[in-house]
Amino acid sequence: MAFYEDSPEVLRQFLVYMESILGRSPRTVAEYYLDLRTFLRYIVACRSSLSIEHLEEVDISKVDIGFISSITQSEIYDYLLYISKSRPKFHNSADTTYGNTANTRARKMSSLRAFFKYYCEKTRQIPQNPVANIDIPKTKKSLPKYLSLKEAQKLLDSIDGSYKERDYCIITLFLNCGLRVSELAGVNISDINLDDHTLRVLGKGNKERMVYLNAACEQAIRDYNNFKLKSQTAVKNSHKSAYFISRNGTRLSVVRIKELVKEQLSRAGLSQKHASAHKLRHTAATLMYQNGVDIRTIKEVLGHENLDTTAIYTHVVNENLKDAADRNPLSEVKKKK
Repeated sequence: MAFYEDSPEVLRQFLVYMESILGRSPRTVAEYYLDLRTFLRYIVACRSSLSIEHLEEVDISKVDIGFISSITQSEIYDYLLYISKSRPKFHNSADTTYGNTANTRARKMSSLRAFFKYYCEKTRQIPQNPVANIDIPKTKKSLPKYLSLKEAQKLLDSIDGSYKERDYCIITLFLNCGLRVSELAGVNISDINLDDHTLRVLGKGNKERMVYLNAACEQAIRDYNNFKLKSQTAVKNSHKSAYFISRNGTRLSVVRIKELVKEQLSRAGLSQKHASAHKLRHTAATLMYQNGVDIRTIKEVLGHENLDTTAIYTHVVNENLKDAADRNPLSEVKKKK
């Protein structure tokens, strides 16, 4: 990747290891790079009495393994305080908050853990891990937003436009298979096997999984295949393998898929509450759980590594049960004194 070139060798080796050996996605590796570059710039700035207000100007080209091994737990605590208090974010003109969110700080801490673990335990180039006993900041777990069954049906019924067969197929796969946006963008023609009723998906960490296609998905795929034959869009040679094609003959990008989902949600009058493609993934999982699918099965369908990640959908249903109880017309009736 291009950002390897402006990284000191100790950071470059770690990034190469994460991508080529552990199979982390380019996006994940890019996040490691940005998080660790900021961290190293902060440490260099503090040790050199430079201003931390302009970290982007701090040179880290001379950072080596000796520098890494000298970083202390105290310096890391100072850095964590810096990212939580000293980086302003302006949400609007009337409200100013400071620091990164808990989720962002947790991700940055995870980057530090992976980095120091690599040099302490994997290569054993540093004698001790300064982050070993530092807890990851607690994050607020919010329930996922999703469409109700009625809203999902309304979305499907309202899909229109010059590429409605393609968009209908995309949204049908989201709602029935619970795919991530990146997974859907990466679908190739060879991944779809209607004879076996399966779709091969390349998920996080380059892990493959098979997703079974129901009747709705298969019909949407056939309709889109017929549309492609009739439209005779000239597909560029480098995109011949891609299944979902843009009007320019190239593979649909993640950004474009998000845009077209928002367009169709807006057409259905659902843009205010559910304006994102990822909400369709939540919808698929929630509807499966609400209709009796085992949570472990949903975990495999979604491609989650840990069951704890999938368990959030059980809380969604619990919220529905509470809401149902509150809507009972007798919920406000109390015994007269």
